[in-house]
Amino acid sequence: MPEPQLTYYDLGDHVVAFSTTRHGGCSTGNYSGFNINNYCGDETSHIVENRRSLAAVLGIDDNHIMMPHQVHGTEVRRIDGPQQEVIEGVDAVMTDVPQLCIGVSTADCIPILLYDETHHAVCAVHAGWRGTVKRIVHAATHAMHATYGTEPFQLKAVIGPGISLESFEVGNEVYQQFADAGFNMGQIARKYSKWHIDLPLCNRLQLEDWGVKDIYMSGICTYQQYKDYFSARRLGVNSGRIFTGIMYL
Repeated sequence: MPEPQLTYYDLGDHVVAFSTTRHGGCSTGNYSGFNINNYCGDETSHIVENRRSLAAVLGIDDNHIMMPHQVHGTEVRRIDGPQQEVIEGVDAVMTDVPQLCIGVSTADCIPILLYDETHHAVCAVHAGWRGTVKRIVHAATHAMHATYGTEPFQLKAVIGPGISLESFEVGNEVYQQFADAGFNMGQIARKYSKWHIDLPLCNRLQLEDWGVKDIYMSGICTYQQYKDYFSARRLGVNSGRIFTGIMYL
């Protein structure tokens, strides 16, 4: 089986950060070729083989790959080791355990990785538009501060593949939720035939608001680059998901 082709992010010598692509793996159809998400309809046998393949690339056991079942909320969960049970109802996970790969699953939503080199702590955040409105990035950074002592100047951040402003058309009710939440709509929104909202920028602004300065923007639009990255708006909800993960070495 072809090994997964990953998009890597350079956060330093002691951390591995990446997003999976659609290349490699054994999944088929709209899950082709690499998917490890259990909740989108892919065949279990393909998911198991793909997880094993990713674990081999990372040099860890496959039970050291941790991915929550996300619900578009703001709960942040500390992970202190491999878990057999489902990490249910969680949209951000963090750890300071070496060789434990934590990550989130997306297919147009925005994945965010955080790395605190001083405290050897990492965090992965799933920010769809609902989580973005609820400021899940603030919840994650404040959880890292409370748990590990992370300060803004110690953080490096990656905003990974997700839908761009040009491709994220929304209804007036979604626009209004951002406006009611206090976002600067002149900065994050643009009117074409309908409103469009810039989710990557929304999350960057939240990081900057807390004082984070080292932020890498992948610039990858999943909707436009759906042949390389999964996009639910392009392929439907019954399709694969990108896994964006981070692991302290």
